[in-house]
Amino acid sequence: MSLRKITVLTDVSLITCIVQRGRAEAVVTAAQEAGAEGATIHYGRGTGMRERLGLLGVAVDTEKEVISILVANDQVNNIFERMFLAGQLDTPGMGFIYVTPLEKAATYIPADVLEKLRGDR
Repeated sequence: MSLRKITVLTDVSLITCIVQRGRAEAVVTAAQEAGAEGATIHYGRGTGMRERLGLLGVAVDTEKEVISILVANDQVNNIFERMFLAGQLDTPGMGFIYVTPLEKAATYIPADVLEKLRGDR
């Protein structure tokens, strides 16, 4: 058994937002303003019936940016809403956002932050 201790987080969720290429920065900024600590952005390419929209058959770019943000469960709704609005996801073809509850997660947490969290209980 290892002497190293793992601090497991159990009250976190993963927000994943898929947006048109070039829109991720605005979405991440909105999430950080709402309290998110950071984000991971990677690129992808989507396919499907949304590639061509509208009466004129306007092409929708298939290049996507995928944003992943780990947040505390008590912050999910606020950050989710801010990301949705910043990404203009109420516009057809702009993207998609969803939340995945996580059973457990782990990373390095500084000792002073751990003490503060233990004191809040």
